Amino acid sequence: MWTHQLQLTIADAVAEVHDTHHPIASGLYYEEQKKEAKCRAEDFRKARLPKFLAWFEAVLARNPRNAGRLAQGRGPHLVGGRLSYADLSLFQLVEGLLYAFPKATKRQLKKTPSVAALHAGVAQHKRVAAYLRSERRLPFSEEGIFRRYPELDG
Repeated sequence: MWTHQLQLTIADAVAEVHDTHHPIASGLYYEEQKKEAKCRAEDFRKARLPKFLAWFEAVLARNPRNAGRLAQGRGPHLVGGRLSYADLSLFQLVEGLLYAFPKATKRQLKKTPSVAALHAGVAQHKRVAAYLRSERRLPFSEEGIFRRYPELDG
């Protein structure tokens, strides 16, 4: 149940990322709501992004199985001592944030080193690394949930 709660929180974060470029309505184009998107994105960058990443940082700190993992050069996990679907989802959230809000995300990752370590650690898993190098992995674009509009990053 705890892992599922983490997954739902990640889904909430993803929904909020989407709402930065569709703050009024999903049926309207970004260009039709640019002014509102700038306001929503600023709130996301300044309030919501730090809150989400700090919460995951605290979760990683409370997981007793992470004790010593960083000293051993291994990334932490959200639940237990092995890779879980929540770790994969947090990895993908951070990947998307680095695409959509590279400046703001890099600043926040400096403040949440365990989240950054999880992100780096997941990418090093043998099968995940193979997938990331493969043609199966679709690149981020302005057609997906994570969209890069430079004017929304700060």
